[in-house]
Amino acid sequence: MKFLLLLSALGLCWAQWDPNTRPGRTVIVHLFEWRWADIALECERYLAPRGFGGVQISPPNENVIINDPLRPWWERYQPISYKLCTRSGNEDEFRDMVKRCNDVGVHIYVDAVINHMCGNGVSAGTRSTCGSFFNPGARDFPSVPYSAWDFNDHKCRTASGDIENYNDAYQVRDCRLVGLLDLALEKDYVRSTVAEYMNRLIDIGVAGFRIDAAKHMWPGDMKAVLDKLRHLNTTWFPAETKPFIYQEVIDLGGESIKSSEYFDNGFVTEFKYGAKLGTVLRKWSGERMAYLKNWGEGWGFMPSNRALVFVDNHDNQRGHGAGGASILTFWDSRLYKMGVAFMLAHPYGFTRVMSSFHWPRYFVNGKDINDWMGPPNDDGVIKEVTINPDTTCGNGWVCEHRWRQIRNMVTFRNVADGQPFANWWDNGSNQVAFGRGNKGFIVFNNDEWPLSAYLQTGLPAGTYCDVISGDKIDNKCTGMKIYVSADGNAHFSISNSAEDPFIAIHEESKLENLH
Repeated sequence: MKFLLLLSALGLCWAQWDPNTRPGRTVIVHLFEWRWADIALECERYLAPRGFGGVQISPPNENVIINDPLRPWWERYQPISYKLCTRSGNEDEFRDMVKRCNDVGVHIYVDAVINHMCGNGVSAGTRSTCGSFFNPGARDFPSVPYSAWDFNDHKCRTASGDIENYNDAYQVRDCRLVGLLDLALEKDYVRSTVAEYMNRLIDIGVAGFRIDAAKHMWPGDMKAVLDKLRHLNTTWFPAETKPFIYQEVIDLGGESIKSSEYFDNGFVTEFKYGAKLGTVLRKWSGERMAYLKNWGEGWGFMPSNRALVFVDNHDNQRGHGAGGASILTFWDSRLYKMGVAFMLAHPYGFTRVMSSFHWPRYFVNGKDINDWMGPPNDDGVIKEVTINPDTTCGNGWVCEHRWRQIRNMVTFRNVADGQPFANWWDNGSNQVAFGRGNKGFIVFNNDEWPLSAYLQTGLPAGTYCDVISGDKIDNKCTGMKIYVSADGNAHFSISNSAEDPFIAIHEESKLENLH
């Protein structure tokens, strides 16, 4: 009886950290700054058929309009109210997106900006996306409503009112992050108001939340908000399902605030992941892929069952946030595809794929002075995501999630879900391989010489399509074929100059016997 009670308690506990994706779908994608109408269409035409589990969307609530029409991406992180109208669409379009995506089994995860309102430097009378009046100087946001009583000005002890020392946890959590007006989440009114906004989204049908700037809120205050959240909408989710929570906590070590302080509230973003993987694939500081054998907790990362992992995100692909120059992005497409493939093949963490837009990079003294630029637009209106004949995106959208090498690795991860890390091989340098039980196997060559080796795959005998160089279509391979013998071994040959110097095979890429 005690054992059954323990199992029941564990089940209730784990429910709080369940990503809520449908069985067999293990990856979410961040469709950064997409319109709601385009996300709805992408769920139906691409994400559901390709096995994606969900979409992280940009903040859906009203924000300040900066420098119209040259509007930066970061204006989305300066809230004015919790009304659902942004340049991505209005409330009706938001509701339509959530319904259409849920109906095809692709769930929506909202980027929730609840630490602050807009910056203290924004002038009263500046326009907002819903047209709401606000006065940052007076701390007056009547569309919420918030007043001066609802902000942390009285608690911050720095001369500027902003964070001045990241080794002081009180400053980080009680003072303004780059001038953004810091909400007093210790107040029950503020907690209840934030929870009311999030519950409204839950009722509409979202599956969970990315908590922006979680590091700048006390874990206990966040827990008080999360405890007020309702269960998910039973139209699409089982009864008493809790929303999935993952918190943005930048912890590269050396500061007073630790990721582990937030584990009780949900998953946490593991920023060390992309920074370290980029360093390894760039072969900086003497790193080599052979050292990835104990990737994960062995590298000082948080526990796998608390880690939301990614190669890059909307901040650090622009040099903000964490990771610096080591971060791999679509600008480094060859290494980037390798990094994302490694992430999706490896069992550590819950994975999020980035989907970006282009901007004209212009460097001055090593800094991209155009990193502020918002999404492709016509006079401030976001452009439609158009699809080219080869299924890539046009109109300035990068759509990494549609790259063959990445979308096929999403399938690899789904197929290998729950299978153990197995059959590691390396050459002591930058040629490595590993499998996932008897479901999948991947080989990388990041050295400056060719790879040619017979390796134990752990897979059943047969002919497999390499899902990096092509697809399996009508029981034929459009790319390379890999022959696995009865003992599970196969020969792999990868040129060091190949466009994609890696090969991946899995159970569903095996050709059926032809008679």
